[in-house]
Amino acid sequence: MSGKPKPAFLLARGRNPLPADVDLPGGPYRFVRVFKHDFFAATALYASDSAKIVLKLGRRASLFGLPLGWIGRWHARHETRLYRELADLPAVPEFIGMYGRDGFAHRYVEGHPLAKGERVADDFFPRLQGALETMHTRGVAYVDLEKCENVLVGDDGAPYLIDFQIAWHWPWRRGGNLFPFGWIRRRLQRADLYHMKKLQRRTRPDQLDAEELAATYRKPWYVRVHGTLTRPFTLMRRWVLNRIDPERKRGERGRVYDEPAGDAAQVRK
Repeated sequence: MSGKPKPAFLLARGRNPLPADVDLPGGPYRFVRVFKHDFFAATALYASDSAKIVLKLGRRASLFGLPLGWIGRWHARHETRLYRELADLPAVPEFIGMYGRDGFAHRYVEGHPLAKGERVADDFFPRLQGALETMHTRGVAYVDLEKCENVLVGDDGAPYLIDFQIAWHWPWRRGGNLFPFGWIRRRLQRADLYHMKKLQRRTRPDQLDAEELAATYRKPWYVRVHGTLTRPFTLMRRWVLNRIDPERKRGERGRVYDEPAGDAAQVRK
């Protein structure tokens, strides 16, 4: 990949390479390639002789001297809790285990990100909706369904959800059903279903009736509010990245995708 290396402060692990090998159940596993390395986490593929896993390592690097390792540890605990809570759902890959204090691994899904215009199997969206509704009954909102590529299409034709970094889960025992937590959760869950129907419109509009199709063009107020609140951060991030990564290489600026096998230090690029 050409161009200047990304500034270290944009990378969750800074200039440190990912581990060449990891010892987790079913392993040891060796490094294969980086999927993504952004501000909050580095995600990579590892393989043993018989299995593949995805290792996600949370932020450890400081930001201009300010320690941010607590963010990586919090994200790892948060996602680990959700993978365990949803372990029986076919749409959620098998959780493998924690890696240190700020990392965890799940089983690799053979497949590809959902693409706009892709014609998935007839039961794809009913299965995805069923998974979301089960998550919702357990107090979880996925939150990250706005883009097609956030859903994986397995080689078996089934839907998979793999990234729970910004998912909402406030446990019942801690007042998760009380105001304001229950109120927030219900709006986020409704947004899940709204965004799922939008994905369906982009890929299988033939499965939506006229009323459902029209509803996907009417953005709910709580989705508009969320967009308004996050807009300043989005614009600031875009302004920064336009200056440090003006080429906008493959994929989203500030991220690394599909680096070739070999040198783990390639996460720096």
